[in-house]
Amino acid sequence: MTGAIVRSWCNQKETEVGKMSKIQSAAAPLLDNVRYFVKWTLISALIGIVVGLIGSVFGQIVVQVTNIWQNNHWTVFFMPVSGVVIVWLYRVFHEEKNKGTDLVLNSISSNEEITPATGLLIFISTICSHIVSASVGREGAALQLGGALGSLVGKMLQLDEKDKKIAIMCGMSACFSALFGTPLAAGIFSMEVVGIGIMYYAALVPCLFASFIGAAISGKMGLVPEHFAIGTVPEFGITGAGLSVLLGALCAAVGILLCLVLHQGGTLYRRYLPNLYWRILAGSGIYIVLTLIFSSRYYNGGGLHLIERCFEGESVPYYAFLLKMVFTAVAIGAGFKGGEIVPTLCVGALFGYVVSSVLHVPVGLCSAIGMVCLFVSVTNCPISTVFMAFELFGFEAMPYFALSIAVSFTLSGYYGLYHSQRFIYSKIKMEYINRISNE
Repeated sequence: MTGAIVRSWCNQKETEVGKMSKIQSAAAPLLDNVRYFVKWTLISALIGIVVGLIGSVFGQIVVQVTNIWQNNHWTVFFMPVSGVVIVWLYRVFHEEKNKGTDLVLNSISSNEEITPATGLLIFISTICSHIVSASVGREGAALQLGGALGSLVGKMLQLDEKDKKIAIMCGMSACFSALFGTPLAAGIFSMEVVGIGIMYYAALVPCLFASFIGAAISGKMGLVPEHFAIGTVPEFGITGAGLSVLLGALCAAVGILLCLVLHQGGTLYRRYLPNLYWRILAGSGIYIVLTLIFSSRYYNGGGLHLIERCFEGESVPYYAFLLKMVFTAVAIGAGFKGGEIVPTLCVGALFGYVVSSVLHVPVGLCSAIGMVCLFVSVTNCPISTVFMAFELFGFEAMPYFALSIAVSFTLSGYYGLYHSQRFIYSKIKMEYINRISNE
C-alpha cells in the first residue's frame, strides 16, 4: 500500500515537472523574440541615426555639386582631372579591385569583408563624378556607404557574423532611404536584392526601423523626398490591363538591353585599356565629345532633370533613352562612381514618354510605369519596386503598377545590374537554381 502511494506521488511529480518543462519550452521562443526585438530596436536606431546623418550630409553635397554643373556647363571639361583623382584615391588605399556594390552584396551572401575604406572612397568619388556631370546616380553610392557604415557599427558592437550581416543591411536601408526618401522600399530592398527568391526576414524589423529613421533625419536636414505627380490616371479595365502587360514586356526588353550595354561597356574598357588611368582618361575624352555633340546637356548627370521633363510633358527626343544608356555606360565603365539606379529610372521615364506618344495615353502614367518597370527589370526586386511605385507616385495607379512590374520582372530573365546577385529560385518554376545573373 505504501509503495503504491509513493509511486502515485512520484508519477504526479513527474507529470507536474513535465508540464513545467513544456511551459518553459513554449515560453523560450517568445523570450528569444523579445530579446531579439529589444536588441535590434536599439542597434537599428543607432545605425539609422549614424547612417542617416552621414547620408544626409552626403545627399546635401551631391545636390550642391549637381547645381554647380547645371549652372556651369564647363565643368565637364574637368572630367579627366576628376577621373585621375578617383583612380589615385583608390590606388592610395589599395582598393583598385574594390567591387563596389557587389562587394556589399557578397558581404551578406558570404563572409567577404567590406573594407574600411569603402565608405570614404565612394563618398568622395561620387562627389567628384557628379561635379563634372558624369551620368551616374547616387543610390548605388548609398548602398556602399550605408553597407560600409553598418559593417563598421557591427564591428564596434562586436556582433557575430550573422548579426553583422543584418547590420550591413540596416545601413544599406538607412542610407538609401535618406537619399531617396522612400523608406518602405529601401527597407525591403536590402533584404530582397541579395538572393532572388528568398527574403532575409530576420532583418525585417531592423531594416525598416533604420530606414524610417534615416528618412526622418534626412527630412529634418532639408532633403526633399522624391515624388512625381503623374496626372490623369484612366480607370483600370481591359484596356488598362493590356497597356500594363505591353509596357511591362517592352520595359523588360529595354532593361535587358541596358544591362548588356553597361556590362559590355565595362568589358570593352577592361579589354583594351587595362591601365586604370588610361581607361578613365579615355572615357573622359569620349564623354566630353558626346557632350559636345549633344550640347543640350540632357544626358549629363544622373537624370532627374530629364525625368522631370517627362512628367511635365516637355519635349525630349524619341531616342533619348538610348543615348542615356550610352552616356551612363561610358561614364561608369571608365571608372566614375555613383551607381546606375537613377540613370535606370531616367531611361525608364524616357522610354515611357516615347510609348505614351505612340499609344496616345497619359504621359505621366506611362513615364511612371516605365521607371518602375526598368527598375525591377535590372534589380529583380519586385516587392520593393511595388512599394517604391506607391511612395514615388501614390496609390491611385496601383493596378497598372502591380501588373506591369510583375510582367517586367518575369520577362527580364536572369539579367541584372549586379554581378554578385544570386537567383536562388527560378522565375518560372518552383525550382532551386542558385545561379548568378547574366552579364
